[in-house]
Amino acid sequence: MKFNTLCVHGSTDPCDRTGSISVPIYQTATFSHPGVRESTGYDYSRMQNPTREHLEKTMARLECGRDAIAFSSGMAAITALMELFSPGDRIIASDDLYGGSRRLFENINVKNGLSFDFVNTSDLALVEAAIRPETKALFVETPTNPMMQVTDIAAAARLSRKHSLRLIVDNTFLTPYFQKPLTLGADIVIHSGTKYLGGHNDTLAGFLVASDPELCERLRFIYKTTGACLSPFDSWLLIRGIKTLPLRMEKQQESAQAIARWLCGRKEIRKVFYPGLPDHPDYELSKRQTSGFGAMISFETDGRETAERMLNRVSLIRFAESLGGVETLLTYPMLQTHADVPKEEREAKGINERLLRLSVGVEDADDLIEDLTQALKEE
Repeated sequence: MKFNTLCVHGSTDPCDRTGSISVPIYQTATFSHPGVRESTGYDYSRMQNPTREHLEKTMARLECGRDAIAFSSGMAAITALMELFSPGDRIIASDDLYGGSRRLFENINVKNGLSFDFVNTSDLALVEAAIRPETKALFVETPTNPMMQVTDIAAAARLSRKHSLRLIVDNTFLTPYFQKPLTLGADIVIHSGTKYLGGHNDTLAGFLVASDPELCERLRFIYKTTGACLSPFDSWLLIRGIKTLPLRMEKQQESAQAIARWLCGRKEIRKVFYPGLPDHPDYELSKRQTSGFGAMISFETDGRETAERMLNRVSLIRFAESLGGVETLLTYPMLQTHADVPKEEREAKGINERLLRLSVGVEDADDLIEDLTQALKEE
């Protein structure tokens, strides 16, 4: 079954006998037993629910994995993932990482005995130099948030196997429509389902997807024990959102490419960070390992005043945190997504008072460019 068809029809396993076209919402906490030592296959919704199961089977197929687990948020998924590790273990992670992930690692996981080495994972020589005997995993965002650095997943997988590390890839920005890390050698894929998978800025969700049977079983055990499961209704919203994922991703990418080129021609914009631009340092790598460049753009303005003027004056575009929805959002990373990253580290990566991040929605690109144009005008 082709990807677009799979998005619409999802798992082929029927979970309803009424003929309902829409997957039913099984809004129940618990299930009755036919008899002693008998089960319908569903006992308690924290462990499994038919609506969530349909979503999980769909996601597993989209990512070419064996199992997908749906969580109440992307951060809940990463929190559960960290339970794979024990006190004393080290993890190498992309140094240009979503601020919430960094906050979790440094304030929760370190307290619980884990250690982290943050390096530029697009330079695998730096990654290998950071590996120690106690290193257990390589955690990669690609493209990174917000500087759009790209890591060679297949090469990272070879390096990880050489040193017996788990390769974990956050695939939120590109989704399985444009990038499939498991097919390139990753062990675990992470998603904030809140973003492109849901696609409508109306619910929180997260996913872990894996292929190895033992790893899948271990993650399932952690999941049912820690309990951050996705609710039946939110599972249904994700099922509905995924139906239009290919259409949205194509439209959003098309508009993002037009906007990125337009930004490059503006005197108020010093630099544009978008992997789909031929002058991006990872352009050729992106062409090899993905089928598209996505719809996330970061750009540096010529000063703080310009950045703040744009944030204050956009009208059609919304000044808001998050990304991946049908509405275009403009974000100020230093005050929003990366506010908890120490200023010196943040600015060393280029996340300064001049940097903005744009999540391009499905509106007409000309309307978005018109809004950006008026927002850039000096009063």
